[in-house]
Amino acid sequence: MKNVNVRKLALAGILVAAGLVCSPLSIPVGASRCAPVQHFINILGGVFLGPVYAVCMAFVTSLLRNLMGTGTLLAFPGSMCGAFLCGVLYKFGKRLPLAYAGELFGTSVIGGFLSYPVAVLLMGSESAVYGFVFPFFVSSFGGTIIAAVLVTAMKKMKVFDIYLGNLQTKPHIAQTVKIEEEKKK
Repeated sequence: MKNVNVRKLALAGILVAAGLVCSPLSIPVGASRCAPVQHFINILGGVFLGPVYAVCMAFVTSLLRNLMGTGTLLAFPGSMCGAFLCGVLYKFGKRLPLAYAGELFGTSVIGGFLSYPVAVLLMGSESAVYGFVFPFFVSSFGGTIIAAVLVTAMKKMKVFDIYLGNLQTKPHIAQTVKIEEEKKK
């Protein structure tokens, strides 16, 4: 296993833990509980770790939230679709606004439509087909606003790029450290 994969896995675990700790910060809207922090974490995962890690993080967080009683079954389609579309759009477009739009559209529209059969068949809820699009949009919009501020700043400061080893100037940093060590001698 590569060292970078271990770092990605560790960061994914930390983000899942943050999602669980912040899961009580949810807003009940209809049959769903809107969790804006989850959408912020989806964007962090999609941008810094990629679509596969982001979807896995969304699944694990949704599963643990359901087991703890702080989430509903609707967390699965909403968060996983948003995380996937966010990660894919960022991976191929390399622009943060695409990631933000992917989270918004993936969670609210795709996840909202996929939540209808989950709500009707598994939860016994009677709702309209479009009944989850607006609540999911409200939730993901809040998380996307948080992400737009924080992720943009983190990208500019290369916070996770250095940790994950994605920094192209890494040899330059190593050379600088070597020069400083020689000066100390």
